[in-house]
Amino acid sequence: MPVCCWGNTMAKVLLTGATGFIGSHSAELFSREQIPVKCLVRPASAVSFLQQLQVELVHGDIRQIDTILNALDDVDYVIHTAGKSTDWGRYQDFYDNNVRGTLNVVKACQSANISHLIITGSVSSYGEENCRQPKNEASPHNAHYPYFLDGIFPSAMNYYRDTKALLTQQAVAFATANQMNLTVLEPVWVYGEREFNTGFYQYVKAVQAGMKFAPGCKTNKFHVIYAGDLARAYLLAYQKRLPGINRLIIGNPAAATLQEIHALFCQSAGLRPPKLLPRSIIYPVGFIMELLATLFVRPEPPLLTRSRVNLMYDNIAFSVDKARQFLGFEAGTPLPEGINKTVAWYRQHGLL
Repeated sequence: MPVCCWGNTMAKVLLTGATGFIGSHSAELFSREQIPVKCLVRPASAVSFLQQLQVELVHGDIRQIDTILNALDDVDYVIHTAGKSTDWGRYQDFYDNNVRGTLNVVKACQSANISHLIITGSVSSYGEENCRQPKNEASPHNAHYPYFLDGIFPSAMNYYRDTKALLTQQAVAFATANQMNLTVLEPVWVYGEREFNTGFYQYVKAVQAGMKFAPGCKTNKFHVIYAGDLARAYLLAYQKRLPGINRLIIGNPAAATLQEIHALFCQSAGLRPPKLLPRSIIYPVGFIMELLATLFVRPEPPLLTRSRVNLMYDNIAFSVDKARQFLGFEAGTPLPEGINKTVAWYRQHGLL
């Protein structure tokens, strides 16, 4: 396996978002591979997990470009995973973290003469509407989902999708204009240890609490990847140092049905899967729950929203051929194994 080097020295990496879901798995893998890593963390972040790894911690915030520039001292390569990844919150927070924060990272790299970097996009940039054909990197950006009454009652899930599409477009434009080598990894839905915001943990907890009926159908595809496999894609991109601008969708070889994924989570947790309800019944419930939570300015999202309901019925699948071709990447964790590891982590930490 080739190692990313400058001369005889292994390239030192600045990793943003290392206390987050994707970033923590990347930090763990890079540490295990004995690649020198400096993790950019906010002063108030919980770093107990990172302190168990062979990584260097430096305080900073992607919303403040001067702190990024300070952290780039003695760094040769940047991997950017930080951002706001949820379906709840204010648009300005999504924009500041996802768009402005990413541009700060790219601009800081250009100022520090770092010509190779990886940033984290999302397949949501291509849209997550019901689509029977798998999308690929040539598909147009169609991030905004036209929810019922979206014009006067916007969905925070669209805030996430729209800012992910915007950060990719603006980062690519800046890197192209400045002749930088930029790889945009665009993961499908990620699951695994230390996950709380992608919906699977909430689903298992709801079933454990006695949920007998749930939104869903038996046929819709839902593309996922285990977080440990995704971390390996970052490692391969680091090692390959692809020239120019590259956008790569990272996911399992094929999408499973959401019913199969949920059934495996329930089986692993020793729970009986709930019965499925049609969209026509559950969508009004999700709409009302989201509306009330918005009106009362709840800090946490309700169990159901318009976006969460639609994700249970829409067919969402992508092609991962380009990542296989350019990186030699193949997700190696079978779905049952990855889900068993995830549920075991929930139990180990007293979450189930």
